[in-house]
Amino acid sequence: MLDHKLLEVHNLKKYYPVTGGLFSQHLGDVRAVDDVSFDIKEGEALGLVGESGCGKSTLGRTILRLEEPTEGQIIYRKTDITRLNQRELRGLRQEMQMIFQDPQSFLDPRMTVGQSIGEALLIHGVRDDKEREQRVIEILERVGLEGQQGLRYPHEFSSGQRQRIGIGRALILNPKLIIADEPVSALDVSIQAQILNLMLDLREEFGLTYLFIAHDLSVIKYVSQRVAVMYLGKIVELASRDEIFQNTRHPYTEALLSAIPGITQKKKTRIILPGSVPSPINPPAGCRFHTRCHRVLPLCHQEEPNLRDIGNEHLVACHLYRG
Repeated sequence: MLDHKLLEVHNLKKYYPVTGGLFSQHLGDVRAVDDVSFDIKEGEALGLVGESGCGKSTLGRTILRLEEPTEGQIIYRKTDITRLNQRELRGLRQEMQMIFQDPQSFLDPRMTVGQSIGEALLIHGVRDDKEREQRVIEILERVGLEGQQGLRYPHEFSSGQRQRIGIGRALILNPKLIIADEPVSALDVSIQAQILNLMLDLREEFGLTYLFIAHDLSVIKYVSQRVAVMYLGKIVELASRDEIFQNTRHPYTEALLSAIPGITQKKKTRIILPGSVPSPINPPAGCRFHTRCHRVLPLCHQEEPNLRDIGNEHLVACHLYRG
């Protein structure tokens, strides 16, 4: 792994306006991503975990500008891509690709999988039909399929095979950064293991950098070198994989870990979180987790904690560690 940062995210926000009434008045905002900062070094895999609705998928899409950010900076290879227009951004698209949870969402049923994979090459200037065909065959074989299967249509493949096609489609342009959004959550456990091992092999072979989004901590533990934990639009803990799983600090992370059988943790007792995740339209004052926290302090109701380093590059947003 190289030591320099491939991606830096600074104070990123993504709000969706809520309107209503006769004149569509602005009533508020859904704060899907709210002041998030982190970085990813070249060649590493950062896992992003949290409950459904916490904003992690929106964060991934916003980083690639599939969603336009409300505020903040996204620095890719020293370039602030939030300032690029669509023509300038297109030049960087081939270096930043996404693997989706459901390949059916982007595979056109009217096109063969070879055409779907090769479409990106055509968009980025590879006009020679034989060159595109050869590159598609090579990438299909690299992800564990046969080159001739490029002549078939998406419905002829199993879900695991379609995810391999999705990985191939992301790799065809030789990207540097892959954002994988729940890439194995819809697959059987045995198929999950095959896809995860494939992604790890590809990372080593091609020197890829991953932002791996999942809600399953056992998956995150298997593929990631560092882990970021997200709650209600904010990162509440970020550290190396071993620190997260062996030296958990944030009460929310403790609760998540306690729900996963077989993962090493300090506390074996199951921590049941009361209530449900608050609305991102009107998040609680102070710490956003205080309404469900089993270690809540009076200060948590009043003041929002900052994400701070408590040692060993372990970042926590919690008043329990004010120092």
